[in-house]
Amino acid sequence: MRERVLLTRATVPAVLARAPSERSCASGGDTVQHVQDLISQLDAFESLVEEAVQDIPEPFASALDEVALIVEDHAVGRSLYGLYEGHPLTTGTIPSGAIPPRITIYMHPMVDHFRDPAVLRHQVRVTVLHELGHHMGLDEDRLDELGYA
Repeated sequence: MRERVLLTRATVPAVLARAPSERSCASGGDTVQHVQDLISQLDAFESLVEEAVQDIPEPFASALDEVALIVEDHAVGRSLYGLYEGHPLTTGTIPSGAIPPRITIYMHPMVDHFRDPAVLRHQVRVTVLHELGHHMGLDEDRLDELGYA
């Protein structure tokens, strides 16, 4: 079993860092319960990402060997499902000092848009494959042709 998924829980420290008077969640509920709910939701979403990664066949799966796969709550200031950062495999030599390649999968945009669990699972898979495609040097047009847009 590949251990590729790194879950960041940026939302949890952000909620706890607020002043006590600002800590209640938007629905007026208890902050501790809200944080526990966020952790539970992140755990479940991380499992969907892990499942998508496990389903990637070789030789494509080995393309993830040097890629950090990160799950975050949401992209700051943007509504993205996923983001690839780095130099695609097709560029050849990676410049000295370049950041290691990474794929970030964002939970809340997908959870908010895809309420049906089967549709959410499918979209997580498509997003992982889409971002992996960027790592492999595929552009948006080719990803669309493959059904990963």
